Amino acid sequence: MLPLESVPNVSEGRDDVTIGALAAAFSSRGARLLDVHSDSDHHRSVFTLVGDDEALVESLVAGIAAARERIDLRRHSGVHPRVGAADVVPVVPLAAGDMGRAQAAALEVARRVGEELELPVFLYAESGGAGRRPSFFRQGGPDGLQRRVDAGELEPDFGPRRLDPRAGAVLVGARWSLVAFNVDLETDDVEVARAIAVAVRESSGGLPGVQALGLALARTGRVQVSMNLLDVGASPLHHVVAYVREEARLRGVEIAGGELVGLLPGSVVAAAAAPALALDWLASDRLLELRLLD
Repeated sequence: MLPLESVPNVSEGRDDVTIGALAAAFSSRGARLLDVHSDSDHHRSVFTLVGDDEALVESLVAGIAAARERIDLRRHSGVHPRVGAADVVPVVPLAAGDMGRAQAAALEVARRVGEELELPVFLYAESGGAGRRPSFFRQGGPDGLQRRVDAGELEPDFGPRRLDPRAGAVLVGARWSLVAFNVDLETDDVEVARAIAVAVRESSGGLPGVQALGLALARTGRVQVSMNLLDVGASPLHHVVAYVREEARLRGVEIAGGELVGLLPGSVVAAAAAPALALDWLASDRLLELRLLD
């Protein structure tokens, strides 16, 4: 039986001591920490964990507790939207038939965070009503989320109705694997990045399964198209990057580089490599890294 994966996104990307403490907490109860990706402009870190169901739940609760103690959203200034110190905590099945396991683990994390850590928890994706995405809850940030709760538009699934002043709320859900990928542009005009984000994202008529934001990066003086690819079968990563490159070219701008957030599934690499190898398709079962998991 394959482990479950989790990719908690935490609202801290600048303080190495805090990031190290969070990494230690997330791996303190038996889960294996595979990767940490931090970004100072986003002011956000993404931790990639795998573990059996019980170990993953315990490790996630410990990591969320550490984020609650160490992060104060009232002093947060990153460009990435967020509603919590431990902002979003997905549980991801690594086998096609394991979504039920992922849902059960996510529900247990949500229950314990609400009851033991006393933070409001909202369920999303395969765990929440209508398959809502994190962007649904992040509209207006923590203050906007609190106003919607006060107005009766939303209710936490676990925990109190009042967001914690320091730690906010936590979004927890089981979801399928996705690819988070950013493309930096050779310009400081954030309106160019926002226009390209509109062109590429599904919600405004772009590519299926693609979410995108246009952001300004103070660190580099450039701008960025920050994307989540929810369905790499419908929109392969290399096609999305080519699409962004063409949209940038039409606006007289070049791509400065790409940035992968977290780890990349082997199937994504196979899809990109197949044309170069003159293959119609390179099936994921031909990849050594995946066969070793069998």
